[in-house]
Amino acid sequence: MKALVVHPGPEFSVADVYTNIIKGLKANGVEVATVNLNDRLDFYTQVHIPKQGEFIKCFDEAGGVRMASKGIEVAAYEYWPDVIILVTGAFIAPETMAVLARRPHHVVLYCTEAPYEDDRHQRMARYVDTVIINDPATMSTYRQVNPRTWYLPHMWDQSVHAESTVERDIDFGWVGTAFPSRIEFFEDCDFGDLNVKLGGNWKQLPDGHHLEKYLVTPKGHCLDNAETADIYRRSKVSMNWYRKETSTHGTADGLAIGPREVELAATGTFFLREPRQEGDDLFPMLPTFETPEEFSKLLRWWVDNDDARSEAIAAARAAVADRRNDLVMGRLLSLIDGVGKSNPF
Repeated sequence: MKALVVHPGPEFSVADVYTNIIKGLKANGVEVATVNLNDRLDFYTQVHIPKQGEFIKCFDEAGGVRMASKGIEVAAYEYWPDVIILVTGAFIAPETMAVLARRPHHVVLYCTEAPYEDDRHQRMARYVDTVIINDPATMSTYRQVNPRTWYLPHMWDQSVHAESTVERDIDFGWVGTAFPSRIEFFEDCDFGDLNVKLGGNWKQLPDGHHLEKYLVTPKGHCLDNAETADIYRRSKVSMNWYRKETSTHGTADGLAIGPREVELAATGTFFLREPRQEGDDLFPMLPTFETPEEFSKLLRWWVDNDDARSEAIAAARAAVADRRNDLVMGRLLSLIDGVGKSNPF
């Protein structure tokens, strides 16, 4: 089987999903080619040309997305894959979706932002052959748009998220996108004299904010998956707090755990968590919190109790053993095996 996997564009957790898909497919014997949509978007949305003594942009944002998306069509025609996997699909032009819908490739839309951005995902879902969602909370509405919708859990990479014996020299480490709701939560936490490291996409943090002293990189610089895993392995305690921001018709009331929870457990990192159904089922050994005050008290206790952390870590890692990228991609391949083209366009 030949697969073409399309980069999502942004360089944060969704890019980690993209990398996991590629590695998982290759581990299952699939021949994989890729489309660097991220680089193409950077080029076409930033390229300028000289005109009448000044440099002007060649394309507006929509035009840049259209031009970048053309690279998918070219790759599909030259490589002629059996399967095309679109990760998130956030920066793929509608015209390209229409072209792919009318070609014989089996097109998979790999939704990474369900249920927060269901309206965007579901607009695209009708044009593809298989839809994969990262949270089953709104499965019924997806299947009204595309009956071939399935839930697959977030994955971890055995080459990146292995356990380690490095010294845990960070009391609290967290990596993720700093949505306003998360910034507000951290603002109310009492870190005291703890050694705290925060990483990820912090572009929305105001300049001069007191949390800025904890950032491991400048606000606009994301950590890659290996750097993120290194922060985890060095941290005594981490945490997960779900985003509250949604698109117009999305919802924050999800059921599934997020990608960072899977990675934290796989690396053997203890973390505190916000309650959620799948997390409660998988991680009863990991304490939950609902307020910054409750979190701050738990954080200090668990930082000081190494033996209790070690016992919980072992149980949490065992709970995600079946979420390795090769095993999850094996499930995807079984879902699309022999299906061919299934959408009506």
